Amino acid sequence: MRKAAMKLYYCETLNPRKACAAARFLQADVEFVRVDLASGEQRSADFLALNPNGKVPVLQEDAGTLWEANAIMCRLSDAVASDFWPHDHRQIDVLRWLSWDANHFTRHGATLWFEMLIKPLFGGKPDVAVIEDAKTSFRLHGRVLDDHLAANSVAVGKTLTVADFALAAALPYAAAAEIPLAEFRHIQAWYGRLEELDAWRNPFPA
Repeated sequence: MRKAAMKLYYCETLNPRKACAAARFLQADVEFVRVDLASGEQRSADFLALNPNGKVPVLQEDAGTLWEANAIMCRLSDAVASDFWPHDHRQIDVLRWLSWDANHFTRHGATLWFEMLIKPLFGGKPDVAVIEDAKTSFRLHGRVLDDHLAANSVAVGKTLTVADFALAAALPYAAAAEIPLAEFRHIQAWYGRLEELDAWRNPFPA
Protein backbone atom coordinates (compact mmCIF):
# COMPACT_ATOMS: atom_id res chain seq x y z
CA MET A 1 0.00 0.00 0.00
CA ARG A 2 1.31 3.44 -0.95
CA LYS A 3 2.25 5.66 1.96
CA ALA A 4 0.31 8.94 2.22
CA ALA A 5 2.35 12.11 1.93
CA MET A 6 1.10 13.41 5.28
CA LYS A 7 -0.51 12.24 8.50
CA LEU A 8 -3.30 14.26 10.09
CA TYR A 9 -3.79 13.55 13.78
CA TYR A 10 -7.33 14.36 14.89
CA CYS A 11 -10.21 13.68 17.22
CA GLU A 12 -13.89 14.60 16.96
CA THR A 13 -13.68 18.12 18.39
CA LEU A 14 -13.98 21.60 16.89
CA ASN A 15 -10.51 22.43 15.64
CA PRO A 16 -9.65 18.99 14.29
CA ARG A 17 -13.04 18.96 12.57
CA LYS A 18 -12.22 21.93 10.35
CA ALA A 19 -8.77 20.54 9.55
CA CYS A 20 -10.25 17.18 8.56
CA ALA A 21 -12.96 18.91 6.52
CA ALA A 22 -10.30 20.91 4.70
CA ALA A 23 -8.28 17.77 3.97
CA ARG A 24 -11.33 16.09 2.49
CA PHE A 25 -12.47 19.20 0.62
CA LEU A 26 -9.03 19.62 -0.94
CA GLN A 27 -8.62 15.88 -1.53
CA ALA A 28 -5.21 16.15 0.11
CA ASP A 29 -2.97 13.11 0.32
CA VAL A 30 -3.28 12.47 4.05
CA GLU A 31 -3.58 9.51 6.37
CA PHE A 32 -6.04 10.24 9.17
CA VAL A 33 -4.76 9.16 12.59
CA ARG A 34 -7.24 9.32 15.45
CA VAL A 35 -5.92 10.38 18.87
CA ASP A 36 -7.82 8.95 21.84
CA LEU A 37 -8.20 11.92 24.17
CA ALA A 38 -10.20 9.94 26.70
CA SER A 39 -7.25 7.63 27.35
CA GLY A 40 -4.79 10.53 27.49
CA GLU A 41 -2.97 9.62 24.29
CA GLN A 42 -2.36 13.32 23.65
CA ARG A 43 -0.16 13.43 26.76
CA SER A 44 2.06 10.53 25.72
CA ALA A 45 5.73 11.18 25.03
CA ASP A 46 5.31 10.14 21.40
CA PHE A 47 2.49 12.62 20.83
CA LEU A 48 4.16 15.45 22.75
CA ALA A 49 7.10 15.04 20.41
CA LEU A 50 4.69 15.97 17.61
CA ASN A 51 2.98 18.80 19.48
CA PRO A 52 4.34 19.96 22.84
CA ASN A 53 0.94 21.53 23.55
CA GLY A 54 -0.61 18.08 23.73
CA LYS A 55 -3.47 19.01 21.42
CA VAL A 56 -4.91 18.03 18.06
CA PRO A 57 -4.88 18.54 15.16
CA VAL A 58 -1.31 17.95 14.08
CA LEU A 59 -0.07 17.57 10.52
CA GLN A 60 3.03 15.44 10.07
CA GLU A 61 5.08 15.28 6.89
CA ASP A 62 8.68 14.53 6.01
CA ALA A 63 9.68 18.17 6.55
CA GLY A 64 8.33 18.15 10.11
CA THR A 65 5.11 18.72 12.02
CA LEU A 66 2.64 21.58 12.05
CA TRP A 67 0.06 22.31 14.71
CA GLU A 68 -2.87 24.75 14.93
CA ALA A 69 -5.86 24.00 12.71
CA ASN A 70 -5.86 27.23 10.70
CA ALA A 71 -2.20 26.83 9.81
CA ILE A 72 -2.84 23.20 8.88
CA MET A 73 -5.68 24.21 6.54
CA CYS A 74 -3.33 26.68 4.85
CA ARG A 75 -0.58 24.08 4.49
CA LEU A 76 -2.99 21.54 3.02
CA SER A 77 -4.14 24.14 0.51
CA ASP A 78 -0.55 24.86 -0.52
CA ALA A 79 0.17 21.13 -0.80
CA VAL A 80 -2.46 20.76 -3.52
CA ALA A 81 -1.85 24.18 -5.10
CA SER A 82 -5.32 25.47 -4.25
CA ASP A 83 -6.38 29.04 -3.61
CA PHE A 84 -8.36 27.89 -0.58
CA TRP A 85 -5.47 29.72 1.13
CA PRO A 86 -5.01 32.52 -1.39
CA HIS A 87 -1.68 34.10 -2.20
CA ASP A 88 -3.03 37.25 -3.84
CA HIS A 89 -4.69 40.43 -2.55
CA ARG A 90 -7.26 38.32 -0.65
CA GLN A 91 -4.72 36.90 1.77
CA ILE A 92 -4.68 39.88 4.13
CA ASP A 93 -8.48 39.86 4.30
CA VAL A 94 -8.46 36.13 5.06
CA LEU A 95 -6.00 36.77 7.89
CA ARG A 96 -8.28 39.47 9.22
CA TRP A 97 -11.25 37.11 9.39
CA LEU A 98 -9.17 34.33 10.92
CA SER A 99 -8.02 36.67 13.69
CA TRP A 100 -11.49 38.11 14.24
CA ASP A 101 -13.02 34.66 14.35
CA ALA A 102 -10.58 33.32 16.94
CA ASN A 103 -11.07 36.31 19.20
CA HIS A 104 -14.77 36.97 18.75
CA PHE A 105 -17.00 34.59 16.79
CA THR A 106 -15.98 30.96 17.20
CA ARG A 107 -14.55 31.85 20.61
CA HIS A 108 -18.08 32.27 21.94
CA GLY A 109 -19.62 29.48 19.89
CA ALA A 110 -16.94 27.15 21.24
CA THR A 111 -17.72 28.24 24.80
CA LEU A 112 -21.35 27.21 24.31
CA TRP A 113 -20.27 23.93 22.71
CA PHE A 114 -18.03 23.19 25.71
CA GLU A 115 -20.56 24.19 28.36
CA MET A 116 -23.54 22.41 26.80
CA LEU A 117 -21.98 19.32 25.23
CA ILE A 118 -18.54 18.59 26.66
CA LYS A 119 -18.86 19.42 30.35
CA PRO A 120 -21.77 17.01 30.88
CA LEU A 121 -19.70 14.17 29.41
CA PHE A 122 -17.35 14.51 32.38
CA GLY A 123 -20.06 14.97 34.99
CA GLY A 124 -19.90 18.76 35.03
CA LYS A 125 -22.84 21.14 35.01
CA PRO A 126 -23.14 23.96 32.49
CA ASP A 127 -22.40 27.36 34.03
CA VAL A 128 -25.48 29.50 33.40
CA ALA A 129 -23.60 32.79 33.74
CA VAL A 130 -20.92 31.68 31.28
CA ILE A 131 -23.58 30.50 28.84
CA GLU A 132 -25.51 33.76 28.95
CA ASP A 133 -22.34 35.81 28.53
CA ALA A 134 -21.29 33.68 25.55
CA LYS A 135 -24.73 34.05 23.93
CA THR A 136 -24.64 37.81 24.39
CA SER A 137 -21.18 38.03 22.86
CA PHE A 138 -22.10 35.67 20.02
CA ARG A 139 -25.09 37.84 19.17
CA LEU A 140 -22.96 40.99 19.22
CA HIS A 141 -20.31 39.63 16.89
CA GLY A 142 -22.75 37.55 14.89
CA ARG A 143 -24.32 40.80 13.73
CA VAL A 144 -20.99 41.88 12.25
CA LEU A 145 -20.67 38.66 10.26
CA ASP A 146 -24.33 38.66 9.27
CA ASP A 147 -24.06 42.19 7.88
CA HIS A 148 -20.96 41.20 5.93
CA LEU A 149 -22.64 38.12 4.48
CA ALA A 150 -25.67 40.16 3.44
CA ALA A 151 -23.53 41.43 0.56
CA ASN A 152 -21.10 38.50 0.18
CA SER A 153 -21.70 34.84 -0.57
CA VAL A 154 -18.47 33.80 1.17
CA ALA A 155 -16.16 35.38 3.74
CA VAL A 156 -13.59 36.69 1.28
CA GLY A 157 -13.75 37.09 -2.48
CA LYS A 158 -15.95 34.89 -4.60
CA THR A 159 -14.88 31.37 -3.60
CA LEU A 160 -14.46 29.44 -0.38
CA THR A 161 -11.30 30.01 1.64
CA VAL A 162 -9.91 28.80 4.93
CA ALA A 163 -11.76 31.74 6.50
CA ASP A 164 -15.12 30.11 5.78
CA PHE A 165 -14.17 26.82 7.41
CA ALA A 166 -12.74 28.65 10.43
CA LEU A 167 -15.83 30.81 10.90
CA ALA A 168 -18.10 27.77 10.66
CA ALA A 169 -16.19 25.62 13.15
CA ALA A 170 -18.77 25.62 15.96
CA LEU A 171 -21.89 25.82 13.82
CA PRO A 172 -22.43 22.08 13.21
CA TYR A 173 -23.35 21.96 16.90
CA ALA A 174 -25.55 25.07 16.91
CA ALA A 175 -28.80 23.35 17.87
CA ALA A 176 -27.38 21.09 20.59
CA ALA A 177 -25.15 23.83 22.02
CA GLU A 178 -27.92 26.45 21.89
CA ILE A 179 -25.85 28.75 19.70
CA PRO A 180 -28.33 31.44 18.55
CA LEU A 181 -27.66 30.88 14.86
CA ALA A 182 -31.34 31.17 13.93
CA GLU A 183 -31.24 34.91 14.65
CA PHE A 184 -28.94 35.56 11.68
CA ARG A 185 -30.48 34.78 8.31
CA HIS A 186 -27.43 35.64 6.21
CA ILE A 187 -25.15 33.48 8.34
CA GLN A 188 -27.72 30.70 8.07
CA ALA A 189 -27.83 30.97 4.28
CA TRP A 190 -24.02 30.96 4.02
CA TYR A 191 -23.75 28.04 6.42
CA GLY A 192 -26.44 26.16 4.51
CA ARG A 193 -24.23 26.31 1.43
CA LEU A 194 -21.32 24.87 3.43
CA GLU A 195 -23.58 22.06 4.59
CA GLU A 196 -24.08 21.08 0.96
CA LEU A 197 -20.43 19.98 0.88
CA ASP A 198 -19.97 16.33 1.82
CA ALA A 199 -16.48 17.17 3.10
CA TRP A 200 -18.00 19.60 5.59
CA ARG A 201 -20.91 17.41 6.65
CA ASN A 202 -18.78 14.29 7.05
CA PRO A 203 -15.20 15.37 7.78
CA PHE A 204 -14.06 12.38 9.80
CA PRO A 205 -13.06 8.95 8.46
CA ALA A 206 -15.80 6.36 8.69
